[in-house]
Amino acid sequence: MALERDKLTAERALLTLGESELLELYRRMNLIRRFEDRTAEMYARGKITGFCHLYAGEEAVAVGAIFALYDKDYVVSTYREHGHCLAKGTPPRKVMAELFGKETGISHGRGGSMHLFDPNLRFMGGYAIVGGGLPLAVGLGLSIAYKEEPEVVCCFFGDGALPQGAFHESLNMASLWKLPVIFICENNFYGMGTLVQNAICQQELYRFAEPYKMPGVRVDGMDVLAVYQATMEATARAREGEGPSLIEAVTYRYRGHSMSDPAEYRSKREERIWQERDPIKTLRRRLVGERRVPESRLEAIEREVNAIIDDAVRYADESPEPALSDLMKNVYVENGGPQS
Repeated sequence: MALERDKLTAERALLTLGESELLELYRRMNLIRRFEDRTAEMYARGKITGFCHLYAGEEAVAVGAIFALYDKDYVVSTYREHGHCLAKGTPPRKVMAELFGKETGISHGRGGSMHLFDPNLRFMGGYAIVGGGLPLAVGLGLSIAYKEEPEVVCCFFGDGALPQGAFHESLNMASLWKLPVIFICENNFYGMGTLVQNAICQQELYRFAEPYKMPGVRVDGMDVLAVYQATMEATARAREGEGPSLIEAVTYRYRGHSMSDPAEYRSKREERIWQERDPIKTLRRRLVGERRVPESRLEAIEREVNAIIDDAVRYADESPEPALSDLMKNVYVENGGPQS
C-alpha cells in the first residue's frame, strides 16, 4: 500500500512538471556536458593535472535525481562527481577553479577533481575509495533519523562498488534502522575496464535490494524523467520514515574511466549505439516534439551555457595559486578546531 502511494506521488510530480522545469532540466544537463568537454580540453592543455574522471553521457542520472530533492537534502558522491556537484548548485567557476588547483576553488585548490565538497549546499563530497561514500551516507541518514529531521540522503556510486563489503554493510544497516537514504547505482557497465558481468554475479543490480528488504528498481539512466520519477518515489518513502531504496540507473560514460584511459576495451559500435540514446538529445526531441518548444529557445539556452563555462575557464585560469604559507593550514587540529 505504501509503495503504491509513493508511486502515485511520483507520477503526479512528473505530470506537474511544467515547461520551465523541463527547460531547467535541459539547461542543467547541457551545463554538465559543456563543463566536462572543456575540462577534457583543459586537461589536454596541462591546465588540469592528476586523476580526472569525466561524467559526459551520464548527465540524466545526476540531474534527474537531484532535481527530485529539496535544497536541504544531502548528496554523497564518488570520484566521478563533477556532474553531481554542479547539479546540486555549486557555481561552475568554483568547480573549475578547484580542478585548476587554484585558491578560488571550492576547496581552495586542495581537493582537485576527486574531492569536491560543498557543505553549504549539503554536497558532502566525492570520495576516491570505491564505495567509500556509502557508509558516510548511512551515517548522515542515522543523524537525520536521530534528530527526527525531514531530510533525505542521496548516495551515488558506480557498479564497481557492489562487490565491496561497504555496499552490503551499508544497505543492511540502512534497512535495519529504516534510514532515509536513496542508494543510486550508476551502472555504466564498466568498473574501470572490467565488464560488469565479469565482476558481479548478479547482472540485474537492483535485485541486491531484495535480501536487504528494501524496494529496488532499474530505470533508464539516459532518460532524465525516468530517473526523476524513480527518485521522487524513493524520497516520498524515505520522508515517511519507511526506509531506504535502491535505484539502478542504466547509463553509459562516453569517455574512458579516466582521462588516461583510451577505452580500447569498448567497440566503436557499442559507443555509437549509446550515443544515439544521448540524454540531452532525447529530452530535446521531447521538448520540440511533445511540448512544441521552439528550437530557437533551446539554442538560446545552449549559448547561455557556453558563455557560463567559458567564463568559468577564464576565471580559473586567472585565479591565484594557493599561497605557500597556507600549505599547512587545516592539516593539524589544535584546541578542538582547525588551525587558522
